[in-house]
Amino acid sequence: MAGPRIPVRMNHLCCRICSQVLRNPVTIPCGHNFCMQCIQDRFNHDERNSCHCSCPECGHMFLTRPQLIKNTTLADLVRDTESRDASRDKRNMEHSGASTQALKRPRGCSETGTGSALCWRHSSSLDVYCCTDKQIICALCASAEHRGHVIGSVKGERWRKEEELKNIQKKSKQILQQQEKKGKNMGKALEQIQNEVRKTQDYCESVFAGIIDSLQRHYQSVRELIEAQAEAAAAQIQLSLQTLQVKMEEMRKRSAELEHLAQTDSDVDFLKRWPSLRSLCEKEHLHPFHEVSEDPLLPFDSTKRAVEQLGRQLEEFCDKGFESFSQTAESGGLWQSGGETEEDDTQQRCETSPSKSHGLAEVNNTVIEPNVEPKTRAEFLQYACVLSLDPATAHDDLAISAGDKEVRLSTQKCKSPAGRYPDRFVHRRQVLCREGLQAERCYYEIEVEGSKAEIALAYKGIDRKSRTPVSAFGANAQSWSLDRSTHYSVSHRADSIQLTTPPTHDRIGVYLKFKEGTLSFYEVSDSMKFLYKVEAEFTEPLYPGFWLEEKCCIRICDLRLY
Repeated sequence: MAGPRIPVRMNHLCCRICSQVLRNPVTIPCGHNFCMQCIQDRFNHDERNSCHCSCPECGHMFLTRPQLIKNTTLADLVRDTESRDASRDKRNMEHSGASTQALKRPRGCSETGTGSALCWRHSSSLDVYCCTDKQIICALCASAEHRGHVIGSVKGERWRKEEELKNIQKKSKQILQQQEKKGKNMGKALEQIQNEVRKTQDYCESVFAGIIDSLQRHYQSVRELIEAQAEAAAAQIQLSLQTLQVKMEEMRKRSAELEHLAQTDSDVDFLKRWPSLRSLCEKEHLHPFHEVSEDPLLPFDSTKRAVEQLGRQLEEFCDKGFESFSQTAESGGLWQSGGETEEDDTQQRCETSPSKSHGLAEVNNTVIEPNVEPKTRAEFLQYACVLSLDPATAHDDLAISAGDKEVRLSTQKCKSPAGRYPDRFVHRRQVLCREGLQAERCYYEIEVEGSKAEIALAYKGIDRKSRTPVSAFGANAQSWSLDRSTHYSVSHRADSIQLTTPPTHDRIGVYLKFKEGTLSFYEVSDSMKFLYKVEAEFTEPLYPGFWLEEKCCIRICDLRLY
């Protein structure tokens, strides 16, 4: 049988943090008791503001967060005390004649009509918060109707909710600041887009204006070339016409003499004069006046064909380039977000090349894409190759020296037996190198002293014995030649295209892309001056070769020194 209950004062059952009746009382290692929720909130606060937790009552410091021990005895004591107080309050209410309507109010707790924070059932302070039901109740309601629930103090719950509110406000403020920053950045981006539109339009306009200016300059060069061809053809016709008129005048005189001789009555005079007149007539018949062997309109036809082919290639190049550019722009590859720069672009570039052919196509001053071909001399030197002249192929009039790097006309005229050097050029002052080029990219440089020379590349099987032009560089299908005199010209299959560029420097650069089938010539100085680009299908290794006239010297440059 249970013993009598010992009365306990309510102030001994109150939490030192919230000053309310203990709810779910727990004990910490120093021996003091608190509401579970209150002490947890206090320890959370201590951990956020310092490295140690402390007892709110005695101030004892804990190195680590202490373990909370549930005090069941104290919890039962609190519950019994509240039950006894509730019974007493109920009796007092019945004796005071509380109205029946008040007793019929809904169960639970709320504020009174006057707005005071009192429980309508127990007239106790609403200082307890049921975390399970999310209700504000008094201590008597908590012990009677909310047993086993998570109970806390109103002040402690208010403090916890205020912390949550502060965190939400802080996050909302941060998000708002981020959105405002994004809005400002987007406004700046719009301004930058407008500025970039104007800059891009101006830049593109300047580029196209430069292209148009370049085309106009080249068109003027073509006009000058045509005028020069016209003057040369007209001068040739004028000379032939003058010669023809002189010849016709002589024939008229001869015809008059013959007529006068035919009418003479003296047989003696006839026989004396006839032999001389007959001899003159026979000479005229044997050596009649020859007209111009070459068609004077041929240079104009060649010019028209070259310009027409160049126009087709430029048109094809532009069509392919702008088609690729448009596709890249439509796919969004030209726009980068998030502050990325133009350098972050993946360099999506269009690579277009004119169709290859065995013939020649004038592509003077062609725009070379930087990711396809080098531009500076240093970039060309990455593909430098070592060459040496082959004396076994040199014509008898040529002398090779400087370690097989230099060739000029020999001062000593001595003929070597044909059987000793069967591979040499017999009738033309030409020579080949020992090395055949067929790498993906090859580059070498030549220095020319003198006014006239030819820099060529040929297959090994080029004719070396014929007296006809078929053995000359550029006059057959097995060789390509850059001819250097007062102007440059390029020859292949006896088809020659004259360039408008006159020689200005002695060094010539040759750039071969064997697999791609392109052969480019440059004048080398402080910069690389593009001369011409040949497109063909190379089927065999190409051997560099040279032809030179008197007082001329050709030297292969040693690019290993650079």
